[in-house]
Amino acid sequence: MDTVINQTENHFFSSKKRGSEAKGKFFIGLTQLAVILIIAILFIILGIIVYQGRSKFSWEFISSFPTNGMTEGGIFPAIIGTFILVIVMSIAAVPFGTITALYLTEYAGENSKFAAAVRFSVRTLAVVPSIIFGLFGLGFFIQFIGAGADTVLNDGQLRWGQPNILWASLTMSLLTLPVIIVSVEEALKTIPRELREASLALGATKWQTIRKVILPESVSGIMTGTILAVSRGAGEVAPILFTGAAYYLATLPGSLSDQFMNLGYHIYIMSTQSSDVEKTMPIQFATTLVLLILTLSLNVVAVIIRARIRRKAK
Repeated sequence: MDTVINQTENHFFSSKKRGSEAKGKFFIGLTQLAVILIIAILFIILGIIVYQGRSKFSWEFISSFPTNGMTEGGIFPAIIGTFILVIVMSIAAVPFGTITALYLTEYAGENSKFAAAVRFSVRTLAVVPSIIFGLFGLGFFIQFIGAGADTVLNDGQLRWGQPNILWASLTMSLLTLPVIIVSVEEALKTIPRELREASLALGATKWQTIRKVILPESVSGIMTGTILAVSRGAGEVAPILFTGAAYYLATLPGSLSDQFMNLGYHIYIMSTQSSDVEKTMPIQFATTLVLLILTLSLNVVAVIIRARIRRKAK
């Protein structure tokens, strides 16, 4: 009787084990399929962009101005405008985002209602549609700050109260700020508490601990936030529609109060408002390829800087 019961139990547990193994293999296959699908989609998109834009992509296309109603020529002013936009945006957003994350992690109490309100605001900003940021930039930066600055500093002469690269960059920095704050805050949370306690126990002040211990250890998170911000800022169009992007310019921006051309906006114009959309298809794909290369190049620079800072920290 006992032998029969043992055989039944063994059969039951054996069947259960085989069922669990089958489920495990199924989920492993499902995750592998998802990864393969994502990689395939990425390569298909890149392949289409490269194939369709190869005929137009050249040094002349990169280094010349658009001609004949932007159906011929190059995209040089759009490249320069996008580069300046990303740099000014990073200068404005990264320090502000890092300081905010430092306050939330190092100074705010665990039960601080103010810190909870800040975190709620950051999460809310992250889900606001980008076009709303554009409208905010138009109302706040251009019509309020810019027009006020012209009234006080320029005797009412129009200079800052109009769309320009500074207001577009600051608007874009607001858009990317949640990404930076969250990335840096998560990086700060990974630093062991023992390091802070050891620094304070040796007599260092709070600020000295942050400057000598916390910031060097969180460089990776800061640069990761910068990379994510650059990637998003370089491709966004909606926030700069009202705050600085121009349809066409015959010259490069000479100051932060000038308008600028942008690669993403250039693609949008070519695909929606061109007099001959089919004729401009190679320009659209080649411009997209240049935008990807520019974004990748800026990311590579950020990665190199992060690696050098890590080596120096060691």
